[in-house]
Amino acid sequence: MAPAFAASADFAIDKPAGQPCPHLGADSRCGVHAELRERGFPGCTVFDCFGAGQHLTQGTFGGRDWREGPETAAAMFAGFGVMRQLHELLWHLTEALALPVPAGLADELRSALGATGRIAELGPAELTALDVPPHRRRVGELLQQVSEHVRSGLPQFRVDRRGTDLIGADLRGAALHGAGLRGAYLIGADLRVADLRRADLLGADLRGADLRGADLGDALFLTQPQVEAARGDAATVIPAVLTRPAHWTATATATATVPATAGRPVRRRRR
Repeated sequence: MAPAFAASADFAIDKPAGQPCPHLGADSRCGVHAELRERGFPGCTVFDCFGAGQHLTQGTFGGRDWREGPETAAAMFAGFGVMRQLHELLWHLTEALALPVPAGLADELRSALGATGRIAELGPAELTALDVPPHRRRVGELLQQVSEHVRSGLPQFRVDRRGTDLIGADLRGAALHGAGLRGAYLIGADLRVADLRRADLLGADLRGADLRGADLGDALFLTQPQVEAARGDAATVIPAVLTRPAHWTATATATATVPATAGRPVRRRRR
């Protein structure tokens, strides 16, 4: 209901923000949930609000339904975008606290976690008026400190691809153990049998990336939407807190031939 989407490879139709999807049922369930990919809605399958929707409706708005109380709809939908950002930060901060970091840094993480939780308890008007970017930047800087501490000393720690355009890149078998890939554009990248252990993947765009046989077992800040957007198989290793996507191949496919340049500076595949 709240988000907008445009007809594209991810969505079969246009839908403005604040208007119900035509597949939304009277019971608030999706009428085509079991066939989303087949019907042209892969974008829906990779969306995750990190619990923000439940918190907003049951907590912030006390269980009120926008259908029964239309006057709440505008504030509820505006607040949802803010709440989702806060809940994503809560997810990352919780993960960071489980990592081996110095006591002082752990204290800062706990403080940020508490502050973010308190912000998420604001009322509808305060939540809608909240300026989230400054808080996101502060938390992002803290998570960067965690990332650098955890990755320090690993083989590819000095490989910094933050925000790099790696769309369609040939990274088969690439040695990326401990690499910095925060915010990297890995759309359609070939990452078969790549070593992504302890790689920082916060915000990396993995849409259509081929992760068959790749090892992301303890990758940092990897989320369910990211793995849902990618391709994988039975040999793909992901963190235990994530769920293996249903559309991934159930068997281990033939491993990719690792190019002689694996692990060297990457070159984008021409389109």
